Amino acid sequence: MFKTYEDPRPNRTRFRRDSDLADAIEWTNASPDHIVWRYPDNRVKWGSQLIVMENQAAIFYRDGKALDTFLAGRHKLTTSSMPGLVGWLQKKVKGDVFESTCVFISRSQFQGKFGGRGQTSDLAPLMFHGNFWFRVKEANIFVQDVVGNQNAFSTKKINDYLRSFMNERIIDEFAHYDMQAVFTQLDETSLKVKTKVRMAFERLGLELVDVKFEGIDTTEKYRERLFMLRTAGVSGSQLIGSETQKDVAESLGKSPGAGFGAAFGMMSGQQQPGAGGGGGAAPAGAKFCPNCGTGLEGAKFCPNCGTKIG
Repeated sequence: MFKTYEDPRPNRTRFRRDSDLADAIEWTNASPDHIVWRYPDNRVKWGSQLIVMENQAAIFYRDGKALDTFLAGRHKLTTSSMPGLVGWLQKKVKGDVFESTCVFISRSQFQGKFGGRGQTSDLAPLMFHGNFWFRVKEANIFVQDVVGNQNAFSTKKINDYLRSFMNERIIDEFAHYDMQAVFTQLDETSLKVKTKVRMAFERLGLELVDVKFEGIDTTEKYRERLFMLRTAGVSGSQLIGSETQKDVAESLGKSPGAGFGAAFGMMSGQQQPGAGGGGGAAPAGAKFCPNCGTGLEGAKFCPNCGTKIG
């Protein structure tokens, strides 16, 4: 019996007999940046050896369901070692070959980027960006809910999905707080945001190790309003026409590192995994990518996602 499969070279097709199937299945060329790898042939010979390296997991996946999970070691693929697959077939397996997708997952710690735009409960705009660190905790859940459901069989697709997932959860959580709470009770607010996002990651089979906001800011109009709200005993509406207060707010916005976003190292302020030290929030008035929220510093293209800046 023959199986047709794609050759990496253009306009070429090769044929593989059952007898040509590999006797050992392993992920040998994994780099530190690779999260997931799919074994290139979905036909596997019974009795083959599955070799799983330290800090890897291998999951056999079929028809949208993660069936059998293997951790580090050398495993012989038999009906007794793969009860999930045999149970799914609901009958005795015949022949030397079965069909299933084998997905390898790295359980190392990875770093991702996030950034976007949202708003507070009082409709103040927020621009934010930063880094997060994660690892796969429950490989079978991760393969089923992220790799399979999102058809994300590459590290790039997984990173894109997690960036979007992270942004959505942060935006949702910040929307529960008004502008004054976000910027004046930052430690408490950010801890609640981080806790909610961590819980969301657990539902994907992931452990959110840490989060670090590199920048958080609002527009000049709302920085001025925040200054007014922080002026003891005076409401913002009473100060709208005050040139003195406007001048002070304008001066505050122009001072490098003095804006309300500048002192915010959001989280604990401790050294983060993979981070090089201090919190580095963006100066007031800094420009952000409209797509991912990364600080631009005059760039014509976003250094993170490549979006052209108009």
